[in-house]
Amino acid sequence: MPNTHLPHPSKDAEPAADGGHDCCSSSSCSSTPAPKPRTVIPLQVAAPKPAATACCDDDSCSTPVASPSVAEAPDGALLLRIPAMDCAVEEGQIRRVLEGFPAIKRPRFDLPARMLTLDAQADQWGAVVSAIQSAGFKTEVLSTPPSADDTAKSQRVELWRLIAALVVAFGAELLHLVGPDSTAWQIAGMAVAAIAIALSGLSVFQKGLTALLHGKLNINALMSVAVIGAFAIGQWPEAAMVMALYSLAELIEARSVERARNAISGLLALSPPQVEVRQANGQWASVDAKTVAVGAVARVKPGERFALDGRVTAGQGAVDQAPVTGESIPVDKAPGDDVFAGTINQSGSLEFEVTKPASDTVLARIIHAVEEAQGQRAPTQRFVDKFAAIYTPAVFVLALAIAVGTPFLMGWPWLTAIYKALVLLVIACPCALVISTPVTVVSGLAAAARRGILIKGGVYLEEARKLKVVALDKTGTLTEGKPKLVAQSVLAGDLAEEQVLRIARSLAGRSDHPVSKAVAAGLSVEPLEVADFGAELGLGVHGAIDGHAYILGNHRWIHDSGLCSPELEAKLEEHEVQGRTVSLLADQGRVLALFAVADTTKETSKQAVADLKALGIRSVMLTGDNPSTARAIGAQVGIDDIQANLLPQDKLRVVTDLGTGMRVGMVGDGVNDSPSLAAAAVGFSMGGAGTDTAKEAADVLIMNDDLRKVPETIRLSKRTYAVLWQNIILALGIKAVFFVLAVFGNASMWMAVFADMGASLLVVFNGLRLLKSSR
Repeated sequence: MPNTHLPHPSKDAEPAADGGHDCCSSSSCSSTPAPKPRTVIPLQVAAPKPAATACCDDDSCSTPVASPSVAEAPDGALLLRIPAMDCAVEEGQIRRVLEGFPAIKRPRFDLPARMLTLDAQADQWGAVVSAIQSAGFKTEVLSTPPSADDTAKSQRVELWRLIAALVVAFGAELLHLVGPDSTAWQIAGMAVAAIAIALSGLSVFQKGLTALLHGKLNINALMSVAVIGAFAIGQWPEAAMVMALYSLAELIEARSVERARNAISGLLALSPPQVEVRQANGQWASVDAKTVAVGAVARVKPGERFALDGRVTAGQGAVDQAPVTGESIPVDKAPGDDVFAGTINQSGSLEFEVTKPASDTVLARIIHAVEEAQGQRAPTQRFVDKFAAIYTPAVFVLALAIAVGTPFLMGWPWLTAIYKALVLLVIACPCALVISTPVTVVSGLAAAARRGILIKGGVYLEEARKLKVVALDKTGTLTEGKPKLVAQSVLAGDLAEEQVLRIARSLAGRSDHPVSKAVAAGLSVEPLEVADFGAELGLGVHGAIDGHAYILGNHRWIHDSGLCSPELEAKLEEHEVQGRTVSLLADQGRVLALFAVADTTKETSKQAVADLKALGIRSVMLTGDNPSTARAIGAQVGIDDIQANLLPQDKLRVVTDLGTGMRVGMVGDGVNDSPSLAAAAVGFSMGGAGTDTAKEAADVLIMNDDLRKVPETIRLSKRTYAVLWQNIILALGIKAVFFVLAVFGNASMWMAVFADMGASLLVVFNGLRLLKSSR
């Protein structure tokens, strides 16, 4: 046989047609079709990026100030305190400023502490600070972040300030109701109202004025105009109460949004800060987990959590892996098994070798990847943002028309017309509408992560509900992906059996494909030296031993080489009808041996296929294996639509063809699945068994390799979409009712602020329901 040098098969790919190999993982692999261009969020993300949940589209918030000197921040990061950044509105504005600095990939916002951390080069710090200040934000560069106690203290101070403003505003209302109708009393009441407004609204006025100077209309600008206007026409008690209620509601809303974001970051608390590590003298000592080096031996007692990822070296016990994989049943662990930070050792003392530093554990990478995903805007969110950009100025023009036009057209008194217009301005705030989408998407992403489903962005969370067909890879997806050698037969009678098996063992041992590994593991003979080793993508491997060329390949390769006899075809058919994958050892003129390998289906595959069918989704098996083996596996899991003998480019073609006119999902785990995963509307990869290439090409990672998570993701997508539109309808419906009341009824500014902020809180809490359903 000719020696053809092609890439080495991958260990995580599935068997190719008739028992060969159809993928590669070595650096020499070049024949796999390139995946579609997309923004990929690999698991190896270094830092979090919280969601952008801006309520408005302006780019200004406060008056620019002089640039401070830039001090050295910890770990080379730029640490900024931005006093005016107290809600998602300002965060969105600052994010848009940072878009002008492509090198800044992961800005970390801490709204309660008013902190922003940027991984930026030191020579960029001055430009970054100047750009943020030019947008109207005063900044303070810090050398160390504030402590949790400092943040909590500042929040308590702000809360008490707003409560004081509310009490003073009630005092203004009381003076207005019971006081005599005298100028002195009116002046006293106005002074009390002004104090209430100053306590609660100075920052609102500052940001609103800056927005108006920049030609922008945001909630701060609308509230500033409404409160000043109300004060000017003699409605100073309402002006004070509206500003106090608005500021208090803003604080509650900001804390509610933080709850959704912290649903993921809170998982970090599952990983204990201390871990017991064996010292050089053999003694055990508790040390900071962040300082433990890879290769150290650590110990976890029953009932304790793992602080780091590792591999068990001594002991046996059951481990609750729910925080990482979503599995509800504890998993038995023994020497050689992997363990993950944040999981709970339920029984038995376990010693393990640390395999990842604290910053790179599976739990940390999940958290970071989901936080990256929160920065992507889902389709519904983009639609709402565009709608709000038109809606706010349109309502402002309507309010102006009512204030100026109705006295002439409808005979309204000027003060009545102006008052109704001011009420409309308060109602006009799009905050409830715009914030309804990000908080819901973030809650959906967090709910998925708690179940062991890592979704790389809101766009994929929304897209999953549209799937009509799901294409399923076989090996490692429907099956365990751990085949075993179940039968062997030496066909060359003139050669010693041991010599033939040693040749097969030598070639199989050089490959990391599951079928080759099964053959090598099943042959208890010593391997020989192999020269000129290579691989044929989707066919098998080849090499020279003692100067003779051999191949270990699949049915297709042997058939195309003209080495298949009727007797051999009969033998192959016997194995293939049993669902076995067959590899054949041949030299340049004949077949020397036959090796049959069998894989078993996962216990969860049949239920997953049934769940997809219940959702109205058709399942299709795509495999490089032979039709007989594919039909046998399909019958076990309940799939009738089977396409076999597929090379990687064939899988890509099938997924592309299926996607004509409908949304297609793809589930796979091997390098050969990567093009199909990238081409699918939503690609699902197995987070445990999948190759790195498949994980990067996929949009959703199933952390515990349970195929039932695919229909679960689709159900979550449907629920998230339903909540999104519930929120949109609630926000617009409430505003529509109060619009009518404001123009034709007796709606007051009190009612307007409750309509606006009440709707905001309502949609936030409705979105947070997704978190509760994940527990």
